[in-house]
Amino acid sequence: MLLKDKLALLPLEPGCYLMKDKSDQVIYVGKAKNLKNRVKSYFTGAHNQKTTKLVSEIVDFSYVMTRTEQESLVLEMNLIKQYSPKYNIRLMDDKTYPYIELTTEQYPKLQIVRRKKPKGRLFGPYPNAYAARETVRLLNRIYPFRKCDHIPKKACLYFHIGQCLAPCINEDVNYDQHIENVIKFLKGDTKEVLNYLKNEMQKASDFMQFEKAAEYRDMMMHIEQTTEKQLINLNDFKDRDIVGFAKTNEDVAIQILMIRQGKMIDQHQIVFSYVGEYMEAIYNYLIQYYEGHQIDEILLSPEFNIEEATFYFGTKAIIPKIGDKKKMVDLAEKNAKYDLEHYYMLYRHKDEKKREALDALSDVIKKEVKKIEVFDNAQLFGTAPISAMIVFENMDFNKKSYRKYHLKTTTNDDYQAMKEVTYRRYQKLLIDQQPMPDLILIDGGKGQVNAALEMIDALNINVLVAGLKKNSRHQLEALVFNQEVIPLLKHSELYKFLLELSEEVHRFAITFHRSVRQKQANKSYLDDIKGIGPKRKQLLLQNYKSIEEIKKASFAELRKLNLPEEAIKQLKEAIHEKDN
Repeated sequence: MLLKDKLALLPLEPGCYLMKDKSDQVIYVGKAKNLKNRVKSYFTGAHNQKTTKLVSEIVDFSYVMTRTEQESLVLEMNLIKQYSPKYNIRLMDDKTYPYIELTTEQYPKLQIVRRKKPKGRLFGPYPNAYAARETVRLLNRIYPFRKCDHIPKKACLYFHIGQCLAPCINEDVNYDQHIENVIKFLKGDTKEVLNYLKNEMQKASDFMQFEKAAEYRDMMMHIEQTTEKQLINLNDFKDRDIVGFAKTNEDVAIQILMIRQGKMIDQHQIVFSYVGEYMEAIYNYLIQYYEGHQIDEILLSPEFNIEEATFYFGTKAIIPKIGDKKKMVDLAEKNAKYDLEHYYMLYRHKDEKKREALDALSDVIKKEVKKIEVFDNAQLFGTAPISAMIVFENMDFNKKSYRKYHLKTTTNDDYQAMKEVTYRRYQKLLIDQQPMPDLILIDGGKGQVNAALEMIDALNINVLVAGLKKNSRHQLEALVFNQEVIPLLKHSELYKFLLELSEEVHRFAITFHRSVRQKQANKSYLDDIKGIGPKRKQLLLQNYKSIEEIKKASFAELRKLNLPEEAIKQLKEAIHEKDN
């Protein structure tokens, strides 16, 4: 239900999404021009085999909104390299989007590179590699940078057509102004070059040279695509976090965008309730979060006070006013505000429904319900009988309080199983003087409920017991309480809540039962012999194919396996007892 609710609240903005499995591992990273449409598409319609397998493993997802589709392309690349998701193939090797490099050599070059260790100043990366190459080609036509890899002994064609200063024959050449112009251009100041191209396009059109005019038009388009400003990578190789937040009178949402080595590689988001001053709550959270973290900068939104921030984080704390860093802070705030706006609909609304269900349950049993303990039994043809208990309190499952029981008094009697586990559980609570639950729920009908009540009465404790009655198709249909079978309306919040409890205790019991059966299947006669542990057991089974062969082995042969004499003695005695 939570996944369905999250899909409905996705933004219509560009960004990246991270699909996660039941272990909270990122298994797929994607980018989208429209996050809502793209992510919802995975859960509707037919898909190929790989996508169907991916969707079957998704239990949650997160996302980061970006300002543009180009930013989402670059962020996708960074996230894939960070997480190496198993369903992503592209971008997991050493390939990256290209950069434009202006080398810092005596005679500089302007070129496309993909190398990790730059020889000069980098601009990019550029998801549209073709547009980046065309932009470099244009800039090399306009600005006379060196084109050759090695300085020749005489001037080449580029010098004669005005596209090179020919340092091969002119020792005193100065590139300073050209370098300044190119840096301005690649930082986004493209007005001068675009005006030049517009004039040339108009001239070509006036002379009816339409193919040449189209070439100038394409050049302008490539420039716009290449120089579109993106904030995901800053190319200064610094580690920094960008912190933005949003608040209401009750809740705070914090969004932290993580940049490592100049690249945005991850994000951290949290929404929590606070009491008192919201800034105090935010600082308390951030102080704990950054304990032990080593980063170069923490960029904070304008709502922070620089003196307070410096007191807590030192000179790392920066509140940018203008430029790219300010835009990154704005992006963090945008994500935080979206998280907070939809938090109520996603989580608080869910809590309200749960509160409605608890109120309805309290009305049925005539007692306020805060803590519930739920039991379920499992066995297979009398083998590996177990019972499992889950706990619901403080409006959520308390998994630390879950308990597992190996049943001792029965193999195939569900009523006796319920008596045993009920007695063992609440006798221990009495001995330990621990508080009792408000309600015990049994996965079963009147028979199971009466079995549990018999033990509750025997222990002389006052705890209400109810049952979750299933139909012939093992679907929840009623609540058993006070010898009455109370039908449940399938669309009611009470039904949904009790169904969630039933499914959780069944999941916990079945998981435990499978593990017990697996251990029993792997159990060996050697397991119960004193002095024969797992390593010695493995050693014996590697050297002898059966217990019969071990029985025939002499004392001296067994000593050759470096088994202690006492362990061999215990082994021989155990085999002898088994034969008799």
